[in-house]
Amino acid sequence: MSRLANKISLVIGGVGGIGGAISQRFASEGSQVYATSRKGAKGQVKSIGVGSIQTIQADASQEVDLHLVFEHIRSEQGRIDVLVVNAGISEYAPLEDISEDHFDKTFGLNVRSLVFATQGAIELMQPGGTIVLIGSIAGEIGTKGYGVYGATKAAVRSFTRTWANELAPNGIRVNVVSPGPTDTAMMAATSQEVRDSLANMIPLRRMGKPEEVAAAALFLASEESSFTTGSEIAVDGGMAQV
Repeated sequence: MSRLANKISLVIGGVGGIGGAISQRFASEGSQVYATSRKGAKGQVKSIGVGSIQTIQADASQEVDLHLVFEHIRSEQGRIDVLVVNAGISEYAPLEDISEDHFDKTFGLNVRSLVFATQGAIELMQPGGTIVLIGSIAGEIGTKGYGVYGATKAAVRSFTRTWANELAPNGIRVNVVSPGPTDTAMMAATSQEVRDSLANMIPLRRMGKPEEVAAAALFLASEESSFTTGSEIAVDGGMAQV
């Protein structure tokens, strides 16, 4: 039986890269997926097996956009069973180069959208609902030039613990998946030298695949993890673990 059969899922930042792989995997497991993207075409619906993916154009850092997303799902489905918050940006800026715009933009998408997307989703969640936040091992290690990004991902891990505690009485579980370097289109835009350097820092000697992150998200979204909340799964080839 499909692990997300008859489930309504919302994937914030769910069209490309890791988010796109999560949307695809959830739909293949029977979920009706709503996937947001700042650039995605509005209203496109694609069937995948017994599931489907409907794209919604929305800027997750803007509360008005999030409100429209929730109202759309409320009118069509009346509920959300699974929330994944994946939207985020990562830009290089060492301490001396951090500007107000860089700080506000990074925290606005990586943290602000996380908070208000989760706040809005729980209004449509029933007991048994699950929330999967996409963090990063950058929240645990001090990568030069990515201090603001790392701080946002540390916030994701902190919110996971707090919300797991707060939402447990409502029967809602909250967990986080923290990828390491992952072979997405954004990573493909970097030089081969950079990619090789990253791979050499990973015990498994390669970067991860978006589908591997999606597999971890599926586990946390499904009943297979029914006794797991407040936890973190690192999908990093051991980079921040050993």
